[in-house]
Amino acid sequence: MTKTEIEYYEVIKQCKTLFEKKTKDYGTAWRILRLASITDQIFIKAQRIRSIQEKGSQKIADDIQSEFIGIINYCVIALIQNELDENAEMELKTEKVLALYEKHIEETLNLLRNKNHDYGEAWREMRVTSMTDLILMKVLRVKQIEDNKGQTLVSEGVAANYQDMLNYAVFCLIKMR
Repeated sequence: MTKTEIEYYEVIKQCKTLFEKKTKDYGTAWRILRLASITDQIFIKAQRIRSIQEKGSQKIADDIQSEFIGIINYCVIALIQNELDENAEMELKTEKVLALYEKHIEETLNLLRNKNHDYGEAWREMRVTSMTDLILMKVLRVKQIEDNKGQTLVSEGVAANYQDMLNYAVFCLIKMR
């Protein structure tokens, strides 16, 4: 395993632990959310991070790291929702939802491997603030795709954008360590 993969799995372990605990507390209540609502949740978290970065202070105790964890978990939720048929059961068994979580993490990590190969891990030289902006840009792209009923002319669909946001959030957490 590469250094990046080790760091990636360390971040994801923390995110998955929280996701699993919340699943035990709340079940899969998030299944009621439409993709647009999940996108808005990601937007809220990214916008809060940017606001704190710009102001240099915060009044709510939740730190930036917990917001990046939230972005990661909401991206996985979005990928799961995007995959499931609208007639799929609302309450998923914990084992099933965790298997879906793992599946989407592995697919997203494979995307990261391919991009790291081509880009030479350029993200390591980027600022956390720039990656926050890129997450916000990806959110706006997804919102536009959603407004266009999923139709694109030449662009990737929503799943690829959720994967990119997830990876940028992981990068931020790695860099903030």
